[in-house]
Amino acid sequence: MNLPLFLRTVIVALALGAVPASAQTIANPVAAFSGLDKITGRITNFDVYINETVQFGALQITPRACYTRPPTETQRTSVFVEVDQVSLKGSVTRIFTGWMFADSPALNAIDHAVYDIWLLDCKQNSDVPPPDAPAAAPEGGAPAEDTRG
Repeated sequence: MNLPLFLRTVIVALALGAVPASAQTIANPVAAFSGLDKITGRITNFDVYINETVQFGALQITPRACYTRPPTETQRTSVFVEVDQVSLKGSVTRIFTGWMFADSPALNAIDHAVYDIWLLDCKQNSDVPPPDAPAAAPEGGAPAEDTRG
C-alpha cells in the first residue's frame, strides 16, 4: 500500500501517542450567570463566587469551578455547577450537577418549568463583595447587616 507522505506521518504520530497540545485553562473565582423567570419574562444577571450558593427564584446555584482560556487561544468558557430546587415546604432537591458552556447555553440539562439559567462568563473579580469579606460600616459607624443569606 503506497500512502502519501503526509498521511503516513499522521498515522505514525498517532501510533506514537502524539496529540495536539491542549489549551491551558485559567481558573476563575467568579461565575457570571443570567437567569430568566419564564412567568414574568424578567432576565437577571448575577455573579456567584466559586463554592458560594445564591438563590434565583426557587433555584439555588453553586458553581464549583469556572474556567476560561488565555486570550490568545480559542475561547471556551465553562463552569461546573450544582443546581438545587427549593420546594414551598423548604425541602431541597438536586436537579442538576454538571458542566455549562457559555458558547452553548442550550447544552445544559436544567429543565425547570419556571426558571432558566445559563453561563455568561467566568471572571477574575466582581462588583459583588466576596462572601467572606466583611461588610463596610455605614456612615453611622455600626457594621452593616449582611442580607445575602
